[in-house]
Amino acid sequence: MADVDLTLLKKLRLETGASIADCRRALEENENDDKKALEWIKKNALSKAEKKSDRATSQGLIESYIHGGGKVGVLLEVLCETDFVAKTEDFKQLAHEVAMQVAAMNPKDVPTLLKQEYIRDSSQTMEQLIKSVIGKLGENITVKRFQRYAINE
Repeated sequence: MADVDLTLLKKLRLETGASIADCRRALEENENDDKKALEWIKKNALSKAEKKSDRATSQGLIESYIHGGGKVGVLLEVLCETDFVAKTEDFKQLAHEVAMQVAAMNPKDVPTLLKQEYIRDSSQTMEQLIKSVIGKLGENITVKRFQRYAINE
């Protein structure tokens, strides 16, 4: 195994939010190739998310989002396993991003929402975005329900 380049380790950690141990392992296994290490971290996060998908989600938060000068609004319920995770900035940011997605793309239901391309990064779906946060936070996360309101709709 190669010695880990600390500059790359710091960059990877800032870019992904993954643990230092995961960043180190990704760089070691990919011989300090930051692009391959980034892919390794994404795959690792998805793998972690799959293992957690059966866990119950009974905590979370209600996110509200108003868009377009008050013409469109969304109420969204996002759940996780513990109230500790529900209070984290990463979880709150995910809820906000999902609410913005609902406002912008008007999905008919949660399964449709999960299949949509993420409005900020068309290389991933909403389901992949959520799984990446699951991998980062270590808890199952589900979008329970949402309601979108629009003037004259």
